Amino acid sequence: MEAVADRTLEDRMEQGRATRSNAPRSSHADWAPAPKRKDPVKMLEAGNVGRIESLVPIRFGRMSKTPFTFYRGAASVMAADLKHTPANGVNVQAVGDCHLLNFGIFATPERNVVFGMNDFDETLPGPWEWDVKRLAASVILAGRDAGMRESDYRQVVVNSVATYRNRIRELAELGPLDTWYDKLDSNRLRADAPDKEARRQREKLEAQARSRVGDSLVPKLVSRNGDQMRIVDQPPLLFHQDHEQMMAAAGEFMDQYCSSLAGDRQVLLRRYRVEDVAAKVVGVGSVGTRCLVVLLSVDGAHPLFLQIKEANKSVLEPYVGSGHIKHEGERVVVGQRLLQPASDIFLGWATGPGGKQFYVRQLRDMKLSFTMFSRFQVLNNYCNYCALSLARGHANTGDAGMIAGYLGNGSTFDEAIANFAIAYADQTEIDHGQLVQAIADGRVEAVDETA
Repeated sequence: MEAVADRTLEDRMEQGRATRSNAPRSSHADWAPAPKRKDPVKMLEAGNVGRIESLVPIRFGRMSKTPFTFYRGAASVMAADLKHTPANGVNVQAVGDCHLLNFGIFATPERNVVFGMNDFDETLPGPWEWDVKRLAASVILAGRDAGMRESDYRQVVVNSVATYRNRIRELAELGPLDTWYDKLDSNRLRADAPDKEARRQREKLEAQARSRVGDSLVPKLVSRNGDQMRIVDQPPLLFHQDHEQMMAAAGEFMDQYCSSLAGDRQVLLRRYRVEDVAAKVVGVGSVGTRCLVVLLSVDGAHPLFLQIKEANKSVLEPYVGSGHIKHEGERVVVGQRLLQPASDIFLGWATGPGGKQFYVRQLRDMKLSFTMFSRFQVLNNYCNYCALSLARGHANTGDAGMIAGYLGNGSTFDEAIANFAIAYADQTEIDHGQLVQAIADGRVEAVDETA
């Protein structure tokens, strides 16, 4: 990430414009697989090393459903591909897995509802273009999944990249504190609604998010035996495993995790006691990594659910280096704090038995993602918010002036990214077909847990 304090904005923008000679904006339209591109299925299989073997078939089952679900689990494949694409040399705190379903709404510590990025497992300092391209290609695949016209979902990409470009320029002109405090809160989302129906839908989503807190999880996830609370098994996605061993390890782990929190949060957390621990299957790309749900309470009441998730090396690391943070859980936490306008008060990290590294956050806590994008205007509005959020994260951690100078005021970059996104979506469909064929041939085992 770039130091900017010793240069004027115009100097930085001019330096950004100068990088066009090495990476012309129009060159971002190009996509062709590298001559020795690795087999994507073999890359995915290599990524299973260290995962819980019995859960790997669920991962492939989820990825095989559509090209979009494949894409969600194939961040490692795209990272390898992006290494061969142009970049202007400015690094930011990259999300690493920046697709449109890794955005959503969540709570701030003040219990306000905001929109932003919500998955940081792959975050590392890296080229800002990689996030833009991964987000853009996900829009194309989501549009195809929804049966939209190509002209419509292509236009969504053009519009959202233009939103990113314009917002980067605006943020470059603001001070660092103004950028840091920039956020998309529920008041702004309601005010931006294009009509009464859209405003009603946004109010409904906010109410739904506010209902997703610990107390609301109790009827579904918790059983009681007197004053003792226990997580209810919901196999194959939520289950108890090696329970006595896990409960014995929980105390030491929670003490270490607590020490990663700010002092006031440590005092708050120590008011709770651990009631139960269960294993959980999450996501698409994360299936098979170790994930636990910890139920805590105060005297058998006031439940608090924490999610403990294994943090492995970022898929970006082979191409950008490991960065200065060596604990993978801390890497995720620091990246999230840099990229989100507000973070969970219980966000922290620790090392578990056997040296496995984890990060911790609240389960749900007003978190809500979106999946319905069948109409052009809905997808367009949503992707513009994703672009605003991404621009804020990049401006907060990199040289927004250089990026703004490079992008300029015209649509050259916007159109180039749209062309790239369509070409890469085509590549993803081919890769998805290879996974489906590998499953049909018996080379890869897949399980549909919903069947």
